[in-house]
Amino acid sequence: MRYSRTLKEEGPRYLSSTAVVAAEFLKIAACVLLVYKDNNFNLRSLNRVLHDEIVNKPMETLKLAIPSGIYTLQNNLLYVALSNLDAATYQVTYQLKILTTALFSVSMLHRKLNVYQWISLIILMAGVAFVQWPTDDSAESSHKDASAGSQLVGVLAVLIACFSSGFAGVYFEKILKETKQSVWIRNIQLGCFGSIFGLMGVYIYDGERVSESGFFQGYNKLTWTVVLLQALGGLVIAAVIKYADNILKGFATSLSIILSTLISYFWLQDFVPTSVFFLGAIFVISATFLYGYDPKPASSPTKA
Repeated sequence: MRYSRTLKEEGPRYLSSTAVVAAEFLKIAACVLLVYKDNNFNLRSLNRVLHDEIVNKPMETLKLAIPSGIYTLQNNLLYVALSNLDAATYQVTYQLKILTTALFSVSMLHRKLNVYQWISLIILMAGVAFVQWPTDDSAESSHKDASAGSQLVGVLAVLIACFSSGFAGVYFEKILKETKQSVWIRNIQLGCFGSIFGLMGVYIYDGERVSESGFFQGYNKLTWTVVLLQALGGLVIAAVIKYADNILKGFATSLSIILSTLISYFWLQDFVPTSVFFLGAIFVISATFLYGYDPKPASSPTKA
């Protein structure tokens, strides 16, 4: 995504707000095809399933408006946070979403975590903060940029975003696991609301530019590759939440941060790993193994 945004080409650069909407539409199309496949490629069966599960169950469909709306709110809150906080404070504070997700999982899904798993979550939070810790130059410039804003407003925005992120993720997991509807039907419902909220964002932030140069201005093969990857990522995340849980998704995301920074170093050559980065990577990998550690109960001594 960064490569597509920094590549210098003639003509206008594509709008990220329209790319988000395009990814939602692609995700909906992919889910419709998967439902079509599940119904033995029968158009009548597909039409009946979509009508019965989405149109005839408006309350079930409306349930997905909650996480979709919260995700939109979260994106706006993070924008407010970055406008008022330096990068270091933002990165460290935002890692609290790992713990809020665990807390909501325990309270809403009645999931039980052992001592090792709680410790691994704390280590993971610290590791991700270290991995994303900015360099001295970027920290200094971001501190200057944030000096004009309100630090209290920024911290409050991040905290609300952390809780909203944890709640939305666990709420979506609860819906997926407590209903008989397939994960693909649920993704269609979520994608519909995501498209609506996304189009609202296009109108608010880029309405004038879209009216002047079109919705798909600046799109090329690389842009469509990014959109396709975003849509695929959304489907994979839904499958992880359905068949695993949000906490494991957090670990996978943390490992992807390390992978992204390494690719950024070797391919884009716009990142230089520091000792703090390597320390954070060790923390993240250690936390991942510790979370899956299952201590065996001590065996009772055999009688002679």
